[in-house]
Amino acid sequence: MIGYLIATPFIGLLFMGIHRKAIARIQGRPGPPIWQEILHTLKFSFKETWIPRTASKVLYIGIVFIAIAIWVGALYIVMLGGSLLLLFGVYMLHKMVEHGVGLSPGSPYSKFGGVRSVISASSEIPLFAVIAGIYFFTGSLMISDIIQYQAVHGPLLFSLLPAAIAMYIVILSKMHYGPFSIVEAKEIVSGYKTEHFGAWRAGLEISDAIKTVVLLMTFILVFWGAMSPVMLFIAMLIVLISLSFVCAVTPMLGPYDSVTVQLVTIVILVAWMALLAVIA
Repeated sequence: MIGYLIATPFIGLLFMGIHRKAIARIQGRPGPPIWQEILHTLKFSFKETWIPRTASKVLYIGIVFIAIAIWVGALYIVMLGGSLLLLFGVYMLHKMVEHGVGLSPGSPYSKFGGVRSVISASSEIPLFAVIAGIYFFTGSLMISDIIQYQAVHGPLLFSLLPAAIAMYIVILSKMHYGPFSIVEAKEIVSGYKTEHFGAWRAGLEISDAIKTVVLLMTFILVFWGAMSPVMLFIAMLIVLISLSFVCAVTPMLGPYDSVTVQLVTIVILVAWMALLAVIA
């Protein structure tokens, strides 16, 4: 397990680099090398680290460690086949972390990013309907039980396609340069991360790397089932490239447009689940 924990940040940073490269290629640009995010994180690690005068020092530093800790915990939940409900709880906790990162420096740019994280959270809370749909079919919220169910009945991707699409949009909303990336939009510089630099920024990048791996792995395990490590890596890469394609061809939405699209998705998902309940 320790080996996976050490490897995951590097895999996540590599995925983030592949994501940038794929977007560039789709848009007809050469793009950076796929290891660019690894180099960025190493660069931040050795840069001068200081704290803005306007920052809340305890929150400014502590929130970085919290960001890493919650996604390390999420990784353990997935690796051990733990509760999907607990995993989604970690995801919602991350929204509060984004808000804390944005508020801690006292900068207006990071503060706007933190506020936008709260706006986006209002549209993502109903995604617990995804969990209800999975429980309706499998009778369990344990990832290990869901994997066993799929070994017998086949992938949930086909029988729970609306829920899979909803979770796909959740992952899309956490991808850089995507249509729902309102917390890191360029009009607010780097969003909630604007005032974190040096080792603190490297810590946030590591957190994002682990988060990327956790979300992709969860999607594959929950909607397709167990795979060998090599096949799991390939499947995660395929999903990542599809996300990169959507990001490359879709313009970034405004904050309220982003929330509207996500809410419409949720309404459709809830209506579909209500129909299933009536039929059942």
